[in-house]
Amino acid sequence: MREIQLKDAKASLSLLVDDATRGEPSIITRDGKPEAVVVGFEEWKRLTRVPSFGRLLMSAPIAAKDLPRRNRKPTRRAKL
Repeated sequence: MREIQLKDAKASLSLLVDDATRGEPSIITRDGKPEAVVVGFEEWKRLTRVPSFGRLLMSAPIAAKDLPRRNRKPTRRAKL
């Protein structure tokens, strides 16, 4: 991934967009610090489709036999 200064990115925005659509993202820097990334729209859509943790767990290929048996004993009474 290449880095480009903000002032240079302003001057060559069309080139940055063309590169991003071909799968070559660019990091835009300001004062030497990364500030933004230019990526193609398809890559952005792919990155924003990250499933929630709950959906990820629900889609895991786990069968009932893979899980430990549940302890169904009643909890012991504590003397306070």
